[in-house]
Amino acid sequence: MPGSSEGNLTPAQNELYEWIKDYMKNFQHSPSIRQMMEAMGLKSPAPIQSRLKHLQEKGFISWQEGKARTMKIIDELLEGVPIMGSVAAGGLIETYDDIQENLDISDVLKKKEVFALTVNGDSMIDACIAHGDMVLMEPVREANSLRNGTIVSAMVPGLGTTLKYFFKRENQIFLEAANPSYDPIILDKNQVSIQGKLLAVWRKV
Repeated sequence: MPGSSEGNLTPAQNELYEWIKDYMKNFQHSPSIRQMMEAMGLKSPAPIQSRLKHLQEKGFISWQEGKARTMKIIDELLEGVPIMGSVAAGGLIETYDDIQENLDISDVLKKKEVFALTVNGDSMIDACIAHGDMVLMEPVREANSLRNGTIVSAMVPGLGTTLKYFFKRENQIFLEAANPSYDPIILDKNQVSIQGKLLAVWRKV
């Protein structure tokens, strides 16, 4: 996760990231691709889209590709959540009107080097992960340690990054959707790179 130092960004990525943060602070909404092109002195949208993709993959922003106005700065989503008391899942209990403390999840997520991805498509809908949701992922250092049935983000040649259930059977990796409309993706274990495993789903309602 990004902090005060953006050392894992290239100069071009960091320039765009800092400009986007300033723009959103001033205008309270995300800029368009054309505005970003003009600010960076570019005549083509391709470099902007490439930088945005890298910013998302590195956990600095959340956005739906092709829809610049959906962009959010990840740090600003994780500053702290007020704990308002308890809610009954069985019998009724007393509710609370005062805010007792803040649930600060940012430090926990940063320690785990969590990154965020915006979901495009409905292949995981039966796992309650819908199009437009943001998933928070914990990096996977060793794929052999993954348990079957874990939801992962995987880099697949020719398909890019996909969110699926992970299953390992002998020397093959099965990436299975949570939607019967999608067939499993079956690959040799050396054909797929597991980037992260699911920690949480963020949905704006």
